[in-house]
Amino acid sequence: MHKIKYRFSDPGLKPRRTKLDVPGWGGGPEPRRTGSHEQPWHCIPFTESAQYGIELFYPFEQDLRVSTRDGRLVIEGRSDPDETGAYQPPFRSFGDQYYTYQILLDLKVEDGFAFRTEPHPRFYTDATDTVPIAVPALLRNWWPMMFFMVFKSPSEGRTHIFRLGEPFAQIIVIPEDPDFQLVPMSEEEAAERELQARRIYNSRSTLSAATQWTSTTNTVFDATYRQIHRAATEKSRKK
Repeated sequence: MHKIKYRFSDPGLKPRRTKLDVPGWGGGPEPRRTGSHEQPWHCIPFTESAQYGIELFYPFEQDLRVSTRDGRLVIEGRSDPDETGAYQPPFRSFGDQYYTYQILLDLKVEDGFAFRTEPHPRFYTDATDTVPIAVPALLRNWWPMMFFMVFKSPSEGRTHIFRLGEPFAQIIVIPEDPDFQLVPMSEEEAAERELQARRIYNSRSTLSAATQWTSTTNTVFDATYRQIHRAATEKSRKK
């Protein structure tokens, strides 16, 4: 198990393994059955991806609102700059299309790894366009402090809202160098993968006959991926 060590100046950031909030941004507690509305947590690939990283929470009492009006970035909910030019909360514009949060967060990952900032997964389930959009950035383990985080400005007429206790970004830990090469499959490998795909397709009606359901948008779901995922997980645990 890899260890990630941390230090930060504001305990309100509360970094933790990302949790899928249900009810909440992960969807409502509707069961997987006909007549239910599809929810983000119904999707295993999304659920696993959403919980893969570390989430950060907005630590300040006052809400912060970032808008774009007539092509200009407007930040509301912060103090006037002090004699050093600093704001509280410490947000400022960064060029024409971005803004920053002076976050002061140190995450020490093991040798060979780095961490990458990215939007919190609730950005992808939000229907209001108010969730902040953290810009991806990769920091290697020799860098001792993340001094600021960059966010993409909202579109014209839209507003990003930071609220106390709401997650605003996610961090994932990855190998520091992309040590891979993209190559085409051999004919044998391609044939094997095609056979696997056809077997899954042909057995889908019987494999998930008892789990098929239709949502309120007339979308048909079943548990094919979920059942194979469960079997593969059990198999790997027994090795």
